[in-house]
Amino acid sequence: MSGFSARRGLWWAEQVPLLSVAEFVGTPTYVYSTQGLVERYQALDRALVSCPHLIAYSVKANSNLALLKLMAEQGAGFDIVSLGELARVRKVRADMRRVVFSGVGKTAEELDVALAAKIALFNVESASELVMLDALARRRKMKAPFAIRVNPDVDARTHRHLATGSRETKFGVPVTEAKALYAWSRGMKGLRALGVDGHIGSQMTRVAPLERAVGTLARLYRSLCADGFGLEYLDVGGGWGIDYQQGERVPTMQTFVDAVLKPLRGLATTVVVEPGRWLVGNAGVLLARVQHVKPSGQSAFAIVDAGMNDLLRPALYQAKHAVTAVARRPGRAREYTVVGPICETADVMAKAVRLSGLQQGDVLAIHSAGAYGMSMASNYNSRPRPAEVLVEGGRFRVIRERETVEQLWRGETL
Repeated sequence: MSGFSARRGLWWAEQVPLLSVAEFVGTPTYVYSTQGLVERYQALDRALVSCPHLIAYSVKANSNLALLKLMAEQGAGFDIVSLGELARVRKVRADMRRVVFSGVGKTAEELDVALAAKIALFNVESASELVMLDALARRRKMKAPFAIRVNPDVDARTHRHLATGSRETKFGVPVTEAKALYAWSRGMKGLRALGVDGHIGSQMTRVAPLERAVGTLARLYRSLCADGFGLEYLDVGGGWGIDYQQGERVPTMQTFVDAVLKPLRGLATTVVVEPGRWLVGNAGVLLARVQHVKPSGQSAFAIVDAGMNDLLRPALYQAKHAVTAVARRPGRAREYTVVGPICETADVMAKAVRLSGLQQGDVLAIHSAGAYGMSMASNYNSRPRPAEVLVEGGRFRVIRERETVEQLWRGETL
């Protein structure tokens, strides 16, 4: 965890006890650490200092405006995948020259609005998208800067729902097709080839697949430059894994950086990296209050007020998050299955959690919840979404108010 620590029997976010946040704001609530976010960004920025680079924060990981503003203040660019994400980065007055637009199903409206905003790069995923982008750019009398997303057919060795670099997925195009699309683009007056793009998956915990994929991108980049294309960007994507539980083995940041830079030695380009989870995942927790303790054989259920609508990852990806009590009680530890209130058997936050003296009303912290927590939250079971809090030093502020029941039917009619 980044910016969180256990001291004197309490869990803290920087200099704020998490119990105070729970008492003041209520639960469930996401809590993020400014220190954790900034330290991660600055460490990555330093690690890439040997080459021109753009850290394009992946907005889908966590799109809260306060966090986007914090990233922009550090110098980050942004990787977006929708019109809504573009609107969010414009809202925080991000530099559009540091924005890349990814995603396999961009609409004409999304492409047109992004063209008008003069973003840095469109990561194009198909021939039809290239044609659409060309037509829209010519209508605006512009040249759209683009890269082709290459599918290198490399298994990222991650969860099947998170793998994007094999030929069976919907993402990108094979290398041979990419070369043909670049050649074809020379006859399109609304396009300007500026880069090569690739991304093979998320929550990667091995670097060998990443290094192989970047090697494929680098070879294509060199080939295109030899053919006379004036490329400027090599976008290697993101997906770097984090440790979700104590003792989990994941590569260090430097190991990821080395895997990216090694195949690019001697290549004159601006390296684009798109971290999301790696920056915010371990800088956030989800606070939940125990509603009931229900014995079940040798174990017991700890039923909390946060469910799979608040944190979908355990149900969707079988993800394992560490869980701790924010205020430790004395007594003998017992094993609990932490579950939510949703009417689904899949609504399990964590299994085999050892806690001592757990009682109704205790507050638990679900760790490593800063990425793909709130951004994937829903109103399933007609439940208002959680509040969000940002801590800085000894102070905290609510950066998203808890939804009200009345807001659940906003826009509906009888």
